[in-house]
Amino acid sequence: MTPPVGSYVVDIRTGQVGRLMGEAGHRLLLRPVGGGREWECEPDDVRPATAAERISATTAYVNARSRGEVT
Repeated sequence: MTPPVGSYVVDIRTGQVGRLMGEAGHRLLLRPVGGGREWECEPDDVRPATAAERISATTAYVNARSRGEVT
C-alpha cells in the first residue's frame, strides 16, 4: 500500500528520507527534506519514515544550511 501524498518515507535503496510528492506513472516522486530535486523510485522501495528518521534528516538539512552548504 502506498503511503499518502505528503508523508515522509525512506527510499530503502538509498536510505534517503523524502517527502512523497505524488506519482509519475507507476513510480513515486520523492523530494528531499528541505527541498531540492525530486527523484523517482518504485513503490516497493519505500517504507514510512520513523519520527527519529524525520528528525535526523531535518537536523542534517538545518545544519548544512547553517554552514552555507545549501541555500
